[in-house]
Amino acid sequence: MNYYSLHHKSPNTTFKNAVVEGLAKDRGIYFPENITPLSKDFIDNISDYSNHEIAFEVIKQFVGNEIPTDILKEIIAETVSFDFPVVKVDDNIATLELFHGPTMAFKDVGAKFMAKCLEYFNRDNRDEVTVLVATSGDTGGAVANGFLGAKGVNVVILYPSGKVSDIQEKQLTTLGQNITALEVDGVFDDCQDMVKTAFLDEEISRTLTSANSINVARWLPQMFYFFFAYKELHKQHKDLVFSVPSGNFGNICAGIMAQKLGLPIKHFVASTNVNDTVPNYLEDGVYTPKPSKATISNAMDVGNPSNFIRIRELFNNDLETLKSAFSSYSFTDDETRATMKKIYENSGYIADPHGAVGYLGLKKHGLKENEFGVFLETAHPVKFLDVVEETLPVKVEIPEQIKKVIDNKKVAIKAASYEDLKAYLMK
Repeated sequence: MNYYSLHHKSPNTTFKNAVVEGLAKDRGIYFPENITPLSKDFIDNISDYSNHEIAFEVIKQFVGNEIPTDILKEIIAETVSFDFPVVKVDDNIATLELFHGPTMAFKDVGAKFMAKCLEYFNRDNRDEVTVLVATSGDTGGAVANGFLGAKGVNVVILYPSGKVSDIQEKQLTTLGQNITALEVDGVFDDCQDMVKTAFLDEEISRTLTSANSINVARWLPQMFYFFFAYKELHKQHKDLVFSVPSGNFGNICAGIMAQKLGLPIKHFVASTNVNDTVPNYLEDGVYTPKPSKATISNAMDVGNPSNFIRIRELFNNDLETLKSAFSSYSFTDDETRATMKKIYENSGYIADPHGAVGYLGLKKHGLKENEFGVFLETAHPVKFLDVVEETLPVKVEIPEQIKKVIDNKKVAIKAASYEDLKAYLMK
């Protein structure tokens, strides 16, 4: 399998190079040359396969022969090492819980898969590689945990000061070893701009790679849990509609990739907070990035989602074709809080702010008589403890994964500008 840059000004390259480089030389993000649908027999009999077997079948064409089969299966076993339960909350709506991993966020899947791939590719390399990543919340913790102790890999995480939850901050600032956190005076887009500038800087870019969802090894494994949900639901529900809380749009893009592989998903809804660049684009056909705004669903505070170009590529950059299979709606914090209350009152289910936005997307889109909606719960409510306990009459139990870090001491380096980041990397 080869990959091409969506800027179309760099040579095509291998899976290994796409993972190690992160971005193409022309600063475009990589996209697979071919997407070969899986066999109808596999889809029809998906219940006969374990999650590990499903993940292997889904990812193997995108890796090709660059990782031996036995090693790839080991990587999958380490990546898919926890449950992905489907929990019903309404007669025709369920949530897919993606927060049962080590950092209690959906990004545990992609971060671990990428970390193990990069560690394999770097196994005989004496030169260390630096993984540089910006986070609006959960990416940082998942990447930190996924790469912790990885041989030959240093991780530098940029996060916006005061704009991630306390637990999210602890997960990315307390691990030590090969993990360093830089606290940026600004918003997520400032962090992302600093990362992009570093990749353009020839003095330092040679040793850098990215662990944001622009990296193919972070992005593609997110297909797994759409297959897992289908395995759980397809015998009872034929017309599935997935609503995905969306920030950088890598997660929903992976879902559309799963659909292109043959998974019979009827429709996708990208549910956003007030960062409404994509909903506006679907309305007027003009893509206008804008500065991000802070919300209670902070992992989605993205004004210029990097992966939307991949979604457009999947639909041949045709807006009308995209709109036939994909909708997007934005919601305010007040609507989010009201929905958290409604879900709890109706079912006793505690949704985090991101899951509540996903639920809102299904309701706004409307489900037809034979359709069944699934919204993704991308993080455990404990990750947004203050918001959840201020909104609902509950006391959230602290899971073991969080107890391990909650009392640890924060260690972060202040960074006010790109020059501060470069000075650190040059050291």
